[in-house]
Amino acid sequence: MTKLAARFNSVFGADMAGPLSALIMVLVIFGLATPQFFTAATFGSVAFQLPELGILTLAMLLPILTGGLNLAITFTANIAGLTLAWVLQAHGGADAGPMAFLLGSALAVGAGAASGLVMGLVIAFTRAHPILVSLSMMIFLRGLGEFLTRGGDISGFPAFVAPIGHGSILGVPVPLLILVACVAVMHVFLSRMRLGFAAYMIGSNIESARYSGINTRKVLVMVYVLSGVIAAIAGIIMLARFNSVRVGHGESYLLITVLACFLGGINPFGGFGRVVPVFVALIVLQLLSSGLNLLGANQHLATAFWGLLLIAVMILRWVSVKFIKTSR
Repeated sequence: MTKLAARFNSVFGADMAGPLSALIMVLVIFGLATPQFFTAATFGSVAFQLPELGILTLAMLLPILTGGLNLAITFTANIAGLTLAWVLQAHGGADAGPMAFLLGSALAVGAGAASGLVMGLVIAFTRAHPILVSLSMMIFLRGLGEFLTRGGDISGFPAFVAPIGHGSILGVPVPLLILVACVAVMHVFLSRMRLGFAAYMIGSNIESARYSGINTRKVLVMVYVLSGVIAAIAGIIMLARFNSVRVGHGESYLLITVLACFLGGINPFGGFGRVVPVFVALIVLQLLSSGLNLLGANQHLATAFWGLLLIAVMILRWVSVKFIKTSR
């Protein structure tokens, strides 16, 4: 048993045990509970619903790795989406051309980067707690968006925008392809680039990282800028998927992104975690939601099950750690 566990850890990594166990559990339970679970319709629904939550989770993952948090990701996505929507409306709305979309997307990403830049500077130079800083930014962005839109929404976009949220390439949803690309880039960033390594170092011990010669202020600022940029990408996808933008779209995703990170083995205190297990955890959460929907359960019950699943995984992780220690 010990050799099997050691081989599993060498192939997949120790942090994959929880997500893979949860994935197998969900597949078996719902596969037995309803014959409609293992159908193309179910997995197609998961493939279209997963990307916006997944990209927002990547935006949350980066700050958590440094021992922080970004509570403003959903409203950063909203502001980015509103920025794109305003540009499209200014260039004819439904008649706007591709250049207007590219300009709006660039400005949307810039808005997300600006949000992350402000948070990063405040956190890096004042050492204020990331929860307080990002909470303040969240309140600011929400208030700003509601003031500018007067609580309404903006809709009426060019037809070529819709495939970004609903289209497919060779049967694979376009938003899922964007998510997979973001996961791949994030994996390379964290495993191959100096900035990613520095983020891990800061999450492990910021003082040790500073004494090691790492410019911790620069790294923290860059981490929150990247978090804002990723959130802006999610905002663009949400605009295309819903064909409208308003403040509050995706607000319920905030706590689920934190749940997905912890379910995927990210250390809540920073310094440890990988992208791939988080991606598997996202699939588990979406399959759980779809399975409960097939059984006719209320969406609120799915939220409750997400919490129970996280508790179960934490207990399983604790038991596995104890088992490995005693086996040695």
